Amino acid sequence: MVCFCIAMGAMLSLALPDLVTMETCTSAGTPGLHGFPGLPGRDGRDGETGEKGVPGTPPPPPISPTHPHPHLVHSRVHDHISKHSLFCPGVVSGPGQIPEGGQKGEPGVKGAVGKLGRSGVRGDKGSPGSEGPRGEPGESGSAGSLFHSAFSVARGTASPPEKASPIRFTSVITDVNKDYNTETGRFRCRVPGTYYFVYHASSEERLCLVFKLDGTSLASFCDLTYGGTKRQVSSGGLATYLKKDQEVWLETNDYNGMTGKPEGNSLFSGFLLYSH
Repeated sequence: MVCFCIAMGAMLSLALPDLVTMETCTSAGTPGLHGFPGLPGRDGRDGETGEKGVPGTPPPPPISPTHPHPHLVHSRVHDHISKHSLFCPGVVSGPGQIPEGGQKGEPGVKGAVGKLGRSGVRGDKGSPGSEGPRGEPGESGSAGSLFHSAFSVARGTASPPEKASPIRFTSVITDVNKDYNTETGRFRCRVPGTYYFVYHASSEERLCLVFKLDGTSLASFCDLTYGGTKRQVSSGGLATYLKKDQEVWLETNDYNGMTGKPEGNSLFSGFLLYSH
């Protein structure tokens, strides 16, 4: 800045004689060329603080569906009244008056049932409930014995049985439910389940016995020891499943030396193990 002032001073000192000459010269010369623009001056000083202004009018509150501006409410109500006052006698009209609300309407018709939603998450297992009261005693049963079956019969003659025919045991020792028939020599199943059958035979000659189930051989037992006048005792047994009305019996083949004397009986027995 100092250098600029010095330069300007030098230029003025050089131009001063010419200026003096121009002032004293009677005849006007040709105007000189315009000089170069000067450099910008420095910023001026800050001005003094002005006086405080008058407070402005506050803006209206924001408009919302639930809390509209009071002026807008009045305007809407007034417009509504103006539009419908001709068709609704008794409605108050005029600025600053708001009509009272009407009565509550009847409930609408119930809508259709919606679609079934998704199943929820399975809940935790609940705690066991309290024990219920004891029931009254039931009536006495009359068919309890049908779930039991047992028999034991003895041969009542010393004559040997017929070959390839059911052996008849005519002397009944026990027969629950009367399942063994002494006339046919056959046991008929009334309670389906698993049964066990066994025989004990006295013989003085060779003897072979066969368990039969509806004509089918289940098992055979033979005592081929021949002892003359010496008596032999043999036995055999098996377990099998029987359906209702199936029959079981004993038969002999060519060896039928079974006896039925008081000093040497022959027995045929059977009983139900469990029904199913």
